[in-house]
Amino acid sequence: MDYDAVTSLKENGYQGVVYYTSLSSITTESDGKENITWSQSEYFDVSDSKFELVGITQGESYKAKVGVVRTGELVNPKFKQEVEVWSAVEEFSIDSLFGIFDLLVLIGALCFFIYGMKIMSEGIQKLAGNSMRKILGTITTNRVAGVFTGFTTTALIQSSSATTVMLVSFVNAGLLSLTQSIGVIMGANIGTTITAWLITLLGFKIKMSVIALPLIGIGFPMLFSSKGKMRAFAEFIIGFAILFLGLAALKSAVPDIKHNPEVLAFLKEWTSMGFLSTVLFVLVGTILTVVVQSSSAAMTLTLVLCANGTIPFEAAAAMVLGENIGTTITANLAAMVGNVHAKRTARAHFIFNIVGVIWMLIAFEGFMYLINQYMVDSGAGSPYTVDGSVPTAISIFHTTFNILNVLFLIWWVNLIAKIVTRMVPSKGDADEEFRLEYISTGLLGTPELSIMEAKKEVAKFGKITNIMSNKVRLLLSETDRKKRVKLHASIKKYEEITDRIEIEITNYLGKVSQSELTSEASIKIRGMLSIANDLERIGDIYYQMSKGIERKNDEKVWFSPEQRERLEKLMNRIDDSFEIMSKNLNAEYGSIKMDDAIAQEIEINRYRNEIRKEHLESMQKEDYNMNSGMIYSDLFSSLEKVGDHVINVSEAVAGKI
Repeated sequence: MDYDAVTSLKENGYQGVVYYTSLSSITTESDGKENITWSQSEYFDVSDSKFELVGITQGESYKAKVGVVRTGELVNPKFKQEVEVWSAVEEFSIDSLFGIFDLLVLIGALCFFIYGMKIMSEGIQKLAGNSMRKILGTITTNRVAGVFTGFTTTALIQSSSATTVMLVSFVNAGLLSLTQSIGVIMGANIGTTITAWLITLLGFKIKMSVIALPLIGIGFPMLFSSKGKMRAFAEFIIGFAILFLGLAALKSAVPDIKHNPEVLAFLKEWTSMGFLSTVLFVLVGTILTVVVQSSSAAMTLTLVLCANGTIPFEAAAAMVLGENIGTTITANLAAMVGNVHAKRTARAHFIFNIVGVIWMLIAFEGFMYLINQYMVDSGAGSPYTVDGSVPTAISIFHTTFNILNVLFLIWWVNLIAKIVTRMVPSKGDADEEFRLEYISTGLLGTPELSIMEAKKEVAKFGKITNIMSNKVRLLLSETDRKKRVKLHASIKKYEEITDRIEIEITNYLGKVSQSELTSEASIKIRGMLSIANDLERIGDIYYQMSKGIERKNDEKVWFSPEQRERLEKLMNRIDDSFEIMSKNLNAEYGSIKMDDAIAQEIEINRYRNEIRKEHLESMQKEDYNMNSGMIYSDLFSSLEKVGDHVINVSEAVAGKI
């Protein structure tokens, strides 16, 4: 009604009244006419813009109509003439309170979203292949370049976790220092903000769920393509579609607190405690991220909650800060089973984010004011009063916070590196050399990335067997008994390490094999399994040689100078073969030439035959020591077997298995 009509009604003593009835109470007579018994509300002022009905039930549907009557007159449904004006009959329903089923629907929608993000990220990583590693490999000592690299990598693969895992492997390999890796972590933090913008611009501004199913229809046939890149592209398309279907489900699953007065009252209480409310929502964001194991999923849920008006702008911004902490806690939990490099990288990420959250909390009120002013000046509306503008404001807050945090802390990278080095001290050789460095944190997002990590572990395995070779050489020439005992114990320890590494690599590659693999990836896995077996056999041979040398010393059996010289020369040839093997293990599988490896194997066999011939001739002499001769024969025969396994490794790298 217009202003004049309302004024006239009030002057003539009219008030408003509502008749309502539940649909379940309506009966139908034989002639099809509805039999309705109306309930009457209290009177209300005709100038009121809204009126709350009491006595209605959650989950019920109702019919209602509004009328005006003179004040004090009894309104009886049987005497409609007493009512001057009736509105049309309208139907409405009262949503039920948020229950267990609704919670499960919300969790299911969130899981659907996370699954879509996972499929999309894996598809991108498969499409990129080695490109992501090449991007990370171009990092220089320039911190700005490191930040840009971290941003680019994370923005492309939509996974800061995958970026961090690749980063740790580079630090382990000595390709990056800890200080360089911190720059990449900073860039990765900015890269994660792309997800928020993707959701804000496409998920809230455009109804992407309309085209999601057609996208799945386009991508599904590509899954059966024989081309790996085509299948990867299909995964990206389908994952992208599922992500936005999950977002649509999430938006509809989040409860409308307007119909949940208890929840509304609870949230009002939580958001009316000033700075304490901000800290509480930071904690909520942290816990949410740890629970869902994905900062992107936590961010999306936050955007949906604030877009629906469930939580206010400031609470959503505080949750974003908490999500920045939560993602580092998840990484630190994963790094607990990793080596010293993984722990230091995770700690650096935590320190970087926690320092950022602390200074932002100090400047929080002023920062909120600036973002509000920007949104108002840009015409988008204040995020305090317009629910639709909150996702954009939160995305601006998230991006600006991470950029400012990088600009502030990039000058303190060396200090952060020193702090984490003190927090996670090295435990010496056992920590730096003997633990799995590349595959200890589990499988990566795609088989291709996992195979790259396994390849690094296999190359390191080759270095360990080379160390055993050097220790056996020292044991052969050592005269001090205490040093011999220590060397023998060390060789035994290394033999146990080779056994463990073979088992770990085999189990890891077995898990990778359960994924869908290209023919090239299958060949690489077979090659690495063969290499791991050969390297483990080399470890066994060297341990048996050390036992033979110790038996010789215990029995006080001595080699002649000629025998020692022959063994030294054969060991020199074995060392040369190890050098070739090490170079091949670090090369791209299937790309090496076998000429050098074959030539060295021929030389080892030739020299072994020469030694054996001289040995057999010496046995004919009466003064020949048969005890030393037996051990001597075992040693040069064992060294020749080592050479056989070394050439097997190069053949496996070349794809000749």
